[in-house]
Amino acid sequence: MGQLERKTAGVPTLKRLPLYLRLLRQMKEKGEEYASGTVVAKELSLDPIVVRKDLAITGAVGRPRLGFPMDEIIEAIEEFLGWSNTSDAFLVGVGNLGRALLGYTGFEQHGMRIVAAFDSDPEIIGQTIHGREVLNIEDMPKMAKRLHVQIGVLTVTASKAQKVADAMVQGGIRAIWNFTPTTLVVPDHVILQREELASSLAVLSHRLLLQTGHET
Repeated sequence: MGQLERKTAGVPTLKRLPLYLRLLRQMKEKGEEYASGTVVAKELSLDPIVVRKDLAITGAVGRPRLGFPMDEIIEAIEEFLGWSNTSDAFLVGVGNLGRALLGYTGFEQHGMRIVAAFDSDPEIIGQTIHGREVLNIEDMPKMAKRLHVQIGVLTVTASKAQKVADAMVQGGIRAIWNFTPTTLVVPDHVILQREELASSLAVLSHRLLLQTGHET
């Protein structure tokens, strides 16, 4: 799989691929050896043409009248997403959200392992949260360099977000998962993924309002 091919996948495709992967793993557990785009589309209520295009971009090759060999299509999606090898990550900001993310055990299935947590609060530093000792944020850049960590999870308060992001970049972190409402400024080589929690809530609330209106 070439690097150019990876970049051609749009955001909607990248968001659908994990859905396919979860379904395919379930099908494999049931003993199924092949998966067709048509079956995947039906199970997820998606357009079969869209599903076939999404799966094709991973480089997997299907068999006529059989579909994709299950192990091959699962491996192709994992490799395309970069989930075949777990990447170490640092989490900075051990508040309520940070603690919740530290306690989530599903990240490793999706190629990420939070190996250390950092905070600036003396009352939090030294605590063990979900099996990880909270370290002083001042040590984060040099530890990131030493361990070659490339992913940072940012769950600090908005006022501290840019400063912490700068420290992550200083430590060689190249991808920041931003859970703060702050729009960060980082060098071009750093990948940013911002979780718009308020935007998602707005969509949810609006859809609920529309549904309630239809029912009354």
